[in-house]
Amino acid sequence: MTEMIDTVAMYFSFPFVQYAFLAGVAIALSSSMLGVTLVLKRFSYIGDGLSHVAFGAMSVSAAFKVVFESLSKSAGEGSFPSKLFENDIVFVLPITVIAAILILCARDSSKIKGDASVAMISVGSLALGYFVMNIFSPPSNLSGDVCSTLFGSTLILTLTKVDMVLSVVISLLVVCFFVFFYNRIFAITFDPDFAFACGTPTRLLNIVMASVIAVIIVLAMNLVGTLLISALIIFPPISAMMLSKSFKGVTVLACAVSVFGAASGLLVSIVAGTPVGSTIVIINIVCFVVCKLISIFQK
Repeated sequence: MTEMIDTVAMYFSFPFVQYAFLAGVAIALSSSMLGVTLVLKRFSYIGDGLSHVAFGAMSVSAAFKVVFESLSKSAGEGSFPSKLFENDIVFVLPITVIAAILILCARDSSKIKGDASVAMISVGSLALGYFVMNIFSPPSNLSGDVCSTLFGSTLILTLTKVDMVLSVVISLLVVCFFVFFYNRIFAITFDPDFAFACGTPTRLLNIVMASVIAVIIVLAMNLVGTLLISALIIFPPISAMMLSKSFKGVTVLACAVSVFGAASGLLVSIVAGTPVGSTIVIINIVCFVVCKLISIFQK
């Protein structure tokens, strides 16, 4: 036990591990808050759809970077704006936010239902992303890049101090948004028609929430990967619903479960050398099973 504690202390002496831990806990906290609303509105898979959009946008950004770098070398340095694509988030974030709003608008359409729009955008973006990566990425690096992007792998351990600060600040802003608009979020979650009749700008609030969800999903890609983001959003709220019946109780408990899953998952993956994203999701699954058993014995 002492040897394990010494190992953990040794790893936490490295700044990149500290950055990963702080960013991971912050992202888990904010994603679980928004996850409660998504699960209750039966729109959980928006996380899956938007994560695939982010993957496609990231692939296109990488392709643009390769094209502009080759053009700059042939035409002279500074001829093409390749530096615009050095940071993927500059390109990925706006595309993901636009997709979130489109999914929301499609959900309100009588012709295209919410689940259909998520499926269309999800599959289309994933196919586009992999297609682009096959064309523009070096074949030797393709499989490793895809696995890291899709499943998280060790991406969280490559965060810089700027990335960590950005993740923490945005997550805190999400928490403040949720707390400040708590009553309105509660209203549109359970009875949007009544909320609209009472003067709540439900459509605007939904668009803002969709945009916030898109931002969190882009941040969470570094934590668990694009294919596992839905687990980070869905499992903590569902686990909390096994033990609590009130909206506030579910939200608080979901945050606790999510933070515990992210923190313990990062610790286990660092010590045992397991994939970060998969480890966090497995711990969330264990938490769900424990909460389910507790709820059964309480009856």
